[in-house]
Amino acid sequence: MTTTLRRQWWVVTDLDGTLMDHRYDWTPALGTIRLLQRRGIPLIPCTSKTAEEVRRFREQTGLRDPFIVENGGAIHGENADGSPWQQRLGPSWQELRPQLDGLARDLGQPLQALDDLSDQEADRLLGLGGEALQQAQRRACSVPFVSPPDGESRRRLQQLAQARELAVVQGNRLGHLLGADVSKGRALAVLKQRQGASDVAVLALGDSPNDLPLLHAGDRSIVVPGVDGPHPALQAGLAEGRFQLAPAPHAHGWSAAVEHWLPRLLDDLDQVD
Repeated sequence: MTTTLRRQWWVVTDLDGTLMDHRYDWTPALGTIRLLQRRGIPLIPCTSKTAEEVRRFREQTGLRDPFIVENGGAIHGENADGSPWQQRLGPSWQELRPQLDGLARDLGQPLQALDDLSDQEADRLLGLGGEALQQAQRRACSVPFVSPPDGESRRRLQQLAQARELAVVQGNRLGHLLGADVSKGRALAVLKQRQGASDVAVLALGDSPNDLPLLHAGDRSIVVPGVDGPHPALQAGLAEGRFQLAPAPHAHGWSAAVEHWLPRLLDDLDQVD
């Protein structure tokens, strides 16, 4: 006898540059977010943002699903009674922050941390100010910083970080200093285990190099392009067919890609003998 079981899916998405544009506008995706909520498909942010920033986004969208912050540095969620839980997956900010200064000395170049940016610098680089900037600066398990401008210095910085048993990943605007085993992909695996959802399938969406571990972990993975096209670091996965390309940048492309795959998510049935 054959029993038909519906496979559970999660939509796990980066925020900045993927669901949001570089002015942090996500409103073109609101209809798709509401559609996922009506269909009971969890929408799980997986982002370089802090927990404070993601909580604000969740309040605005009405999300109650768990989430991944600081490039996989921690996972967060809510218990059945609504009380919050969190699990850190790597070194603390207090441990990492002095390491950035050491890396700058090793590299022979300044590495300006996000928490050292002036309001004017942060507005110019990130379009953030006031309380929004303070939320981004209050880190628990990562240290964002202004990356060296040239590729050779960035490669050497990664090597120096590895020698210290740390990792550097690159986002669209900043580098991020993390623990050596910290990544969005590992955090997703830990979250699945914690939620008792090891068999859940994942539609993953991202736009920059720090999203590669998430995209590789997805069962279906979508690259959301910027206004100038997909990030060069993601081109190999697109060329090899491991990733699919959304048809437009940011929230518009995100929505189109999710709605394209949604019927397949709903109709994906596993036949179990």
